[in-house]
Amino acid sequence: MVTDPLFVYVLVLVVGFAAGVVSGIVGTGATIILLPVLVLAFGPREAVPIMAIVALMSNFAKITSWWKEIDWRACAAYAVGGVPAAALGARTLLVLPEKFVDVALGLFFLAMVPGRRWLATRNLRFGFWHLAMAGAVIGFLTGIVVSTGPLSVPAFAAYGLVKGAFIATEAAGSLALYISKALVFREFGALPFDIVLKGLISGSSVMAGTYTARLIVERLSVATFQRLLDGVMVIAGLALLWAAVR
Repeated sequence: MVTDPLFVYVLVLVVGFAAGVVSGIVGTGATIILLPVLVLAFGPREAVPIMAIVALMSNFAKITSWWKEIDWRACAAYAVGGVPAAALGARTLLVLPEKFVDVALGLFFLAMVPGRRWLATRNLRFGFWHLAMAGAVIGFLTGIVVSTGPLSVPAFAAYGLVKGAFIATEAAGSLALYISKALVFREFGALPFDIVLKGLISGSSVMAGTYTARLIVERLSVATFQRLLDGVMVIAGLALLWAAVR
């Protein structure tokens, strides 16, 4: 763990801004980029609740960036299943070995690259109840593991959302899940003032990067945006598999 306070916060702010830009472009990825730095800076015990606050702020920035393009029906469907599941997951001890979960999620992310393309070529789309079921599964996993951000990418993409509508709607649905998770952390005393302050500082840089990303997203073609989503899922899958075998 790094001990120089100035270096710690400069590192967190710089990496947080970069994470915000990436997350603001493709809708996810902030945790994958920023969490290792938070663990290095503050230790693993503090990094998880700090990241929960950062996730709240990041999603809020995406929502306010693309407010007019949110699909509230899709958001409601995702939250109906996800909110109670996230609270349940946060209260549940992880029964499966952590490495098993990493491997399973990593393989899922990699499989969803050809899977999403297969759905697109057959014009198959998720409906309200598909999103509700996806929200329940992802919500529960969100409660028990550090990050499941890339899991929501194929769910909302299968619903037919792209670019700003995808980013904002996914963020609004995820925000509901993270609020549920944060309330459980608060209930069990995992969010003291110093953790909240560190989360706010870290989250401010992520928000700045997210707002900056809108300028990039507006200039992207749909095809380029879809390729970026595939890239994020590949990176997320490989990162989880690497974490499982190291």
